[in-house]
Amino acid sequence: MVITKGIDKQRMQLTLTTQSGIKKLDLTQPIVMGILNVTPDSFSDGGRFTQLDIAFSQAQKMLADGAKIIDIGGESTRPGAEEVSVAEELSRVIPIIQLLVLKTDAVISIDTSKPEVMRAAIEAGAHIINDVRALQLDGALNTAAELSVPVCIMHMQGQPKTMQQAPNYQNVVADVCLFLEERIQSCIEAGIKRENIILDPGFGFGKTLEQNYQLLAEMETFHQFELPLLIGVSRKSMIGNLLNRDESQRLAGSLACATIAASKGAQILRVHDVQETADALAIVAQLNHKNKTLTN
Repeated sequence: MVITKGIDKQRMQLTLTTQSGIKKLDLTQPIVMGILNVTPDSFSDGGRFTQLDIAFSQAQKMLADGAKIIDIGGESTRPGAEEVSVAEELSRVIPIIQLLVLKTDAVISIDTSKPEVMRAAIEAGAHIINDVRALQLDGALNTAAELSVPVCIMHMQGQPKTMQQAPNYQNVVADVCLFLEERIQSCIEAGIKRENIILDPGFGFGKTLEQNYQLLAEMETFHQFELPLLIGVSRKSMIGNLLNRDESQRLAGSLACATIAASKGAQILRVHDVQETADALAIVAQLNHKNKTLTN
């Protein structure tokens, strides 16, 4: 049974500005965000979708399979990843955003930390900013506030290049909560509306295997903020290292983690395997419906 104590279900939606007007994205049941990495070096699918036509076909497939959001990333944030230039990142993400806007009605998220990329992506038609650095780069916070779109702020200890070298916390859940609380306040002070904030505890970003599963076990703690939770565990090392499986063999583990996260109240599941995850979430939604019926 989903634990949602303290959450106002009426607030679990995102308001998006699209070419056809205002659109509401319902989050009262968990939804799928499909990952589209247009990079040569992402940890799971690097290089598969760097060509525009192939990236577009993949986005269409994910939409047909049940994705409600397509999350486009032009810079890998895998452990050890090198940063790319603004120009290079723009050259990767803007063409696919423009094509999706032209030929679909997809809700598009831009996975970036750079304010220049945020601005260009939103101007090209993207609807959401998804930032693993929680709007901490110079100019990112003010840019996001000026653009006035939903933003996802994620916890990460360190930077992608070094984050997995020696993660250390007094208490990982408490420390992540404190960080998110501080970033929420910074966002609000910068002019970002509270209802435009999504939270991501950052599985795999500067966390050990044990710390990742502690976050998952205590995920209900993050409902204290009464904001949507985005959870990204798909194909990550927390699955591979536990099961001794490489990236191509992590579907079962990914589905197990997604199902657990959804049953604990996650609103958005960021995944590679869209159809399979959408099926799992449909089961969770049905169970939630039955539980609600029994308690009324």
